[in-house]
Amino acid sequence: MFAHRSIPVLILCALWAVTVATALGARPLLPVDETRYLAVAWEMWQRGDFLVPYLNGEPYSHKPPLLFWLMHAGWSVFGVNDWWPRLVAPLFGLAALLLTRRLGRLLWPELPAAGDVAALAALGALYWTLFTTMTMFDMLHGCFAVAGMIGLVMAARGRLVGGFAVFGLAVGFGVLGKGPAILVHLLPVALAAPLWVRCLEGQSDGDTPGWGRWYAGVGAGVVLGAAIGLAWALPAAASGGDAYRDAILWGQSAGRMVDSFAHGRPFWWFAAILPVMVLPWLIWPAAWRAARGAAAEMAKDGGARLAFVWFILAFIAFSAISGKQPHYLVPEFPALALLFGRALAAVPHDDGNPFWRRADHCVPAVLVLALAAVLAAAFHFDLKPSWATSAGDAQLWPLAGVVAIAVAYWRRPGSTAVSRVLRIAALSVALIVAVHVTLRPLMAESHDFRAFSKNLKAFEDQGYSFVTFGKYHGQFHFLGRLSKPFGIVDGPAELDAWLKDHPKAMIVALHRDLPSGTMPSVQVRFRSRLIGAWPANEYPPRVKRLGGVD
Repeated sequence: MFAHRSIPVLILCALWAVTVATALGARPLLPVDETRYLAVAWEMWQRGDFLVPYLNGEPYSHKPPLLFWLMHAGWSVFGVNDWWPRLVAPLFGLAALLLTRRLGRLLWPELPAAGDVAALAALGALYWTLFTTMTMFDMLHGCFAVAGMIGLVMAARGRLVGGFAVFGLAVGFGVLGKGPAILVHLLPVALAAPLWVRCLEGQSDGDTPGWGRWYAGVGAGVVLGAAIGLAWALPAAASGGDAYRDAILWGQSAGRMVDSFAHGRPFWWFAAILPVMVLPWLIWPAAWRAARGAAAEMAKDGGARLAFVWFILAFIAFSAISGKQPHYLVPEFPALALLFGRALAAVPHDDGNPFWRRADHCVPAVLVLALAAVLAAAFHFDLKPSWATSAGDAQLWPLAGVVAIAVAYWRRPGSTAVSRVLRIAALSVALIVAVHVTLRPLMAESHDFRAFSKNLKAFEDQGYSFVTFGKYHGQFHFLGRLSKPFGIVDGPAELDAWLKDHPKAMIVALHRDLPSGTMPSVQVRFRSRLIGAWPANEYPPRVKRLGGVD
């Protein structure tokens, strides 16, 4: 099966396309991250300022501009729309998978199946399959991390100039994609080259560069990457003001390394969630047998050493940083996939033991069936999430499709490493697709701000200004195509002062329950709370005195 080398690529792209198309069709832009990033792109577009990102009228220092620029590039071709910005990050996810396949073939030219298995295994992990559908910056870093590794392997194979040029470009565009954290993914592998370069499959002494030339190349690559990043950062710092300059040149990266301002979690947190991140492969018996059978050989293999250094050093570094989110490890996931691909491609796919053959067939299917059964039972008994009003609105029919695919896998699990991994990856994709379609009514009820935002736009067109309490993350600006920033106040005195300067205003506020005695002009549910917009003269005075909290 799959004698033609392009067939796994076509199937990989098809699985990705089904996943992303379903997610974009079934799920609204998720507050607050996805709506915020599109609001930044929209405000830059409106202002005609493509140097400094802006959010709600203020320079936005939390992220560099590459993702926003790519959104603008699509808008310049297709016009302003909702679908193109949501495709940008997933396209980088697809590119990362294809580059992972390429990297596997460079590391193990005698085991071409290793790259195919690695790419399919990454897509088949529920963690990657979920995050590849989201508008986030981590897929950009994942793509540039794999590209940088390809550059390092090219240099190790003797193509120093071309290899370190690719490495430097990956560093530079990684800086523009999500900041200097790209060095956490790439630099440890480059510095640890003596551990893996001489052990690469097929490596000859004539190919191996001298270490002086190697580290000079690493330094040149970092300088090239820094030059690319600074080509944006220095003009942006000069244009954005002192606070913005300090934030982009020092505050964000240093602050996250020392004492994160958000998402603070203990050192062991990533280790605790890692088993969930590698499902379903963690419980697949064939993966464990392959790891055991190939462990001794992989310990001496340069490609496996590269992947291990890549994953473990970045894992330790991100564990040491106080701010942690599950998606921070997306750029390390190809390293795990490569280790998995190398192990599975190097050992016989069938050891002749009927018990293990049955276990290999059953365990992935049983896991997916169990997850589908849990979802179905939750909806049947109305065991809803806290942000949903009723689980009975969910659509259960997609879960039947998952059951059918699981049964089909059970009956025909595949005869080669690539075909078996492909079938399990298809199972994972089917589950993610089914979950999206099943939860679509619930997400539309509690996370869809489109109608509310368009109503705000109608009020803005009538001359109203908007004010809210505490923080505003741009949730409504892109969806409503709003043009004025929200006023931000922290209490009744600030609100009164703001309203004196803006007599025709609406108060937008989040409440657990709507204030008694009045109804907002428009409202929307967000998780378990309600967001309403009131003309300022209709907002309850008692609630104003409490700073908008009822």
